[in-house]
Amino acid sequence: MTLARIVEALLFSAQKPLTTKELAAAIKAAGAEDDGTPNEFAKTSEAEVAAALEQLKIEYIEQQRAFQLVEKAEGWQLASEPAYARWVRQLFPAAKPQRLTPPALETLAIIAYRQPITRADVEAVRGVAVDGVLQSLMERGLVKIGGRAEVPGRPLLYETTQFFLEHFGLRNLDELPNSEELRRRYLPTASAPPAAAAAAEAQSELPAPPGNAAEPAPPQT
Repeated sequence: MTLARIVEALLFSAQKPLTTKELAAAIKAAGAEDDGTPNEFAKTSEAEVAAALEQLKIEYIEQQRAFQLVEKAEGWQLASEPAYARWVRQLFPAAKPQRLTPPALETLAIIAYRQPITRADVEAVRGVAVDGVLQSLMERGLVKIGGRAEVPGRPLLYETTQFFLEHFGLRNLDELPNSEELRRRYLPTASAPPAAAAAAEAQSELPAPPGNAAEPAPPQT
């Protein structure tokens, strides 16, 4: 029995990604409830777990296994190789989700690189209203409200979600393509509105109360 095989068993059994800290904790705790059964891995460190993960990752590649070890934002997980996707997909015949439209992708990119950001600043970059697009991104779980800006009217700030990272296979926002360069690039911002107008805009951004029969904003085209 080796540490790598134990890590493999934990990952295989887990219902969610596991961090090195969670793996190390599970390995150290094993045997504690088994009447003093010795645990030869009781002093395993997170560094040793990380080394075992790398060993497994290389092993699966060299052996051309049908699955791989992937690191996600919330930890490590076993997943099928993309090459086998068309067969694996037969087990999950759910309808394919609709693709994001170009306006939605553009809006999402602006938020991802410049978050937290107000709706007005997104519109200043795109040059069009983004109400419908923004609502669609929030319904898909890619964008959320992250607070309020410290400016007159305190408009809402928008930012990406944990699901955004998972959906695009990112561990963190630093893995966005050309993140440093694009974050430094100048983008237009909204002109500071009068306090009354800003307050009205902030109020209009608040979610509608339950039972509100108002029609949702039409999708941006």
